[in-house]
Amino acid sequence: MPELEIHHEHGHEPDPTGQKVGILAAVLAVGLAIVTIASHRAHTAAIIHKSTANDEWSYYQATRVKSHNVELGEQLVTVFGAKGESTEKMLASYAAQKKKYDQQGKEIQDQAQAAEASSKAAEEQALRFDIGEGLLEIGLVLSSLYFISKKMMFPVMGVIAGLTGAAVALTVFLL
Repeated sequence: MPELEIHHEHGHEPDPTGQKVGILAAVLAVGLAIVTIASHRAHTAAIIHKSTANDEWSYYQATRVKSHNVELGEQLVTVFGAKGESTEKMLASYAAQKKKYDQQGKEIQDQAQAAEASSKAAEEQALRFDIGEGLLEIGLVLSSLYFISKKMMFPVMGVIAGLTGAAVALTVFLL
């Protein structure tokens, strides 16, 4: 039975700088993964808040339609000139309903505006995370170019891009 020979390439010397650049690339990759996840979560939050705002505005519109129907009822009673106790009860009921729908409309409008503000804030966070993510990706790629070129300028530029990306992503917490 023939023996299996394993050939080793000779002439490769250990590259301590390459090892450091490899660790740097790994750190940048971990930072990139964290910022990417944060970015996705921020985008999801923005979508959820926007959906909530849309739902609140739809509810607001439905409440306004009900209020307009009550106003129409009041106007019809007035136009037809009906008189009597039942007419007064109907007009009093319409007035109470109109007041209720106006109050509900204001509350719903406030909730919709708050949801829109939350959506806008989440979109701003997502944008910062996206910019940070892009810069971290650039830093990772630039650092990796060391292994092709053996030039230290690439890891240096990679560190600068990576630190800038991390700093941009961290500005989210200053908002």
